[in-house]
Amino acid sequence: MFRFIKSVLPQCSSANRLGLRDLHTVRKKRFYKNVSVVQNNSKFEINLDNKKLKTPCGSTFQVNNEALAHIVANEWLSQDEEIFLNQMHVTGLCNTSIDNPGKVDNKILVSSILNFLNTDTVLFYADDPPALLELQKLNWSPIINWFNERYGVNVEPTLDISPPHVSQEHIEKLEKHLLSYNFEALQGISFGCDAIKSLILTLAVIDRKLTVSQAVKLSRLELEFQTEKWGSVEWAHDLEGHDTTSRLAAANIFLYYNTVINTKREKNIQA
Repeated sequence: MFRFIKSVLPQCSSANRLGLRDLHTVRKKRFYKNVSVVQNNSKFEINLDNKKLKTPCGSTFQVNNEALAHIVANEWLSQDEEIFLNQMHVTGLCNTSIDNPGKVDNKILVSSILNFLNTDTVLFYADDPPALLELQKLNWSPIINWFNERYGVNVEPTLDISPPHVSQEHIEKLEKHLLSYNFEALQGISFGCDAIKSLILTLAVIDRKLTVSQAVKLSRLELEFQTEKWGSVEWAHDLEGHDTTSRLAAANIFLYYNTVINTKREKNIQA
């Protein structure tokens, strides 16, 4: 099944600038002291010391929104002795949007996002044990009802492994809505869906029906039920939960700053 489109570094002919190609595959020691945001015409760039940050494909890192640039700068600034690019989710989303290594367009992205409905976390109920089914009905059904009302569709959960049925008419309604977003925002939606394996929960976060923490909790409902009954692997489940939360939060932040009015700081011109 088609999922979130990840960067494919071999497609980048000049990915070695600033050593960023290696950052995706091996640990690299922090090679800079200072991080700053600079404005270049209507774009915002990141400087690592006195060098411009480059994308994995070698393009100058540029975003339209100053606040987004500062978030990226903070990700680089927060790195300690080693750089962990796989934990810098907003930077990764920016890189994917700038480089577009998979050469996708909005329609391809929307198609991949809609595929999440076939395996959406909150659409697969389990009738064994009965207590879990009741918990799912209590927590998931209100969100499914909200989703159907909000988007004028009829999506029903299933109790078996077959995907939920969604009519072509309702698929087209959802497609039309998603196509109203720009390319960067769609990258954010796709990343969010992949983080929690749910289009319904991701759109609930975007529409502020749920907080990021609430959506992650709902996506992990069965896991939490099982761990309460059988126990959890020490610290492992907590780490997984924190990682999922950070990914969904990054997706939501990235989408927000790519849909609000761009901000820029005008340079003072001396008379």
